[in-house]
Amino acid sequence: MAAAAALTPATPLRFKPYSTLRFLSFYSKNPTNPRLFPPLPRRSVPSHSTFHRKRCFCSVISAALQSGEMKKTEFAEKKVGEMGNKVGEFRKKVKIANIKGGPDEGLNWVGQTLVVMGWVRTLRVQSSVTFLEVNDGSSLSNMQCVMNSDAEGYDQVESGLISTGASVWVQGTLVASQGSKQKVELKVEKVVLVGKSDPSYPIQKKRVSREFLRSKAHLRPRTNTFGAVARVRNALAYATHKFFQENGFVWISSPIITASDCEGAGEQFCVTTLIPSSREAADSPVNAIPNTKEGLIDWSQDFFGKPAFLTVSGQLNAETYATALTDVYTFGPTFRAENSNTSRHLAEFWMIEPELAFADLNDDMACATAYLQYVVRHVLDNCKEDMEFFNTWIEKGVIDRLNDVAEKDFVQLTYTDAIELLLKANKKFEFPVKWGCDLQSEHERYITEQAFNGCPVIIRDYPKEIKAFYMRENDDGKTVAAMDMLVPRVGELIGGSQREERLDYLENRLDELKLNKESYWWYLDLRRYGSVPHAGFGLGFERLVQFATGVENIRDAIPFPRTPGSAEF
Repeated sequence: MAAAAALTPATPLRFKPYSTLRFLSFYSKNPTNPRLFPPLPRRSVPSHSTFHRKRCFCSVISAALQSGEMKKTEFAEKKVGEMGNKVGEFRKKVKIANIKGGPDEGLNWVGQTLVVMGWVRTLRVQSSVTFLEVNDGSSLSNMQCVMNSDAEGYDQVESGLISTGASVWVQGTLVASQGSKQKVELKVEKVVLVGKSDPSYPIQKKRVSREFLRSKAHLRPRTNTFGAVARVRNALAYATHKFFQENGFVWISSPIITASDCEGAGEQFCVTTLIPSSREAADSPVNAIPNTKEGLIDWSQDFFGKPAFLTVSGQLNAETYATALTDVYTFGPTFRAENSNTSRHLAEFWMIEPELAFADLNDDMACATAYLQYVVRHVLDNCKEDMEFFNTWIEKGVIDRLNDVAEKDFVQLTYTDAIELLLKANKKFEFPVKWGCDLQSEHERYITEQAFNGCPVIIRDYPKEIKAFYMRENDDGKTVAAMDMLVPRVGELIGGSQREERLDYLENRLDELKLNKESYWWYLDLRRYGSVPHAGFGLGFERLVQFATGVENIRDAIPFPRTPGSAEF
């Protein structure tokens, strides 16, 4: 075990979860008039409901559907608007999550006439009654719709037009359910088939593998697992913006196309127009690419006049704005041409990258700790149904693991102490451990899961030879002010550092790594004109989604994964 001095908590110096005492929020939590739109006539909202009924449809078509004045066959004959008419108000739809998501699971809506729009999950026809399970994607729960033969549109069920996968519009009265699986159900008065589903629909009630579903990425969000992943991903993205906005950060858009290699690894996708675009790229001859007299590619004739690439990070661009706006963050797609087919790698992924001016490594660790605890707590508080699903079907114990992260103090120790801890471990690692090696996932997971019993761990002060050029050199000349945050089951989740703000040190480091200083002229300028100590970190968003949901393969944490040999959809 490392020395006691090395185990001090990474106590937030500037940030605390849920605390914005130093910062002003620009969003009122209690607006004086929260009801942006008047309630719809004909349908009163229960007085004890906290949800304001805002919308079912705004178009003429849907209004007619609700009133029963128009059948589906009349869609094409009705004009959507008359010349000179103003655009109607946008009104929020009432979704299944609004109806069933409260503490009484929908009982406060009993007696109300409701409209449910969604896709049929299952259909069971019995002698006297038919059950439709409809899901609109707003929650894991379906709405059980109970139909008798006298319901308007029942002939569409009898004829087989309404089947699994079809989209439907259902109107009825919410009643207390006779079954034990749900508290309420919809007694159907009218059903309209919006879009039929071909019998070849590949997602039936039977379970299918996630590998198969990756080949059906356009349909997999209709499954329980991927619907839940999408909602948790959305909650994490919302909480990310909320945390930084509440703490005074400014969101900036970093470019996707760049001429710089932030990590210096050279694993970048080239962006070029040198391949002729007048015909299909696959038919373009090699000799059509312009060459110099020396037989090299003539980049001067390319779109940007020099080689350009898809970015691997928005960090360098974020630093420019941090030296003007103090605290900023980026949140956008990044790309890496690493020919890796593991469950941990994607060619296209999203990165969250804050930059803090007038800050050092301690501030950086405090910000990363506060951020992770904030977003984890947000998901636990706002995605309870989905998290219970993950806890039951994906990773037993995921809720307890996230609670530990949200509540426990984070521990920090130096890289040197971490190596010593690993060398003393009573465990044989696949990758040998020695000072100067880059820690592998097995090392990181041992530290956080076993050595510290599931507590998140921040390792700091790494050897400069295994870290990027922009990290600030420590006084010992051997290490840099870098940090990695390790969490159970994932290993490294966040990587960050204090940036090198001294011009001469940065130029020397670029020379050591044989990087072209001319490509970084603007980055060096930041050190010439009012340089300040600053720090930041990067977080792969898909790894955060993995961490929060328990899904094992990172390809299941993003809607449309891009990997070697695969760019479908």
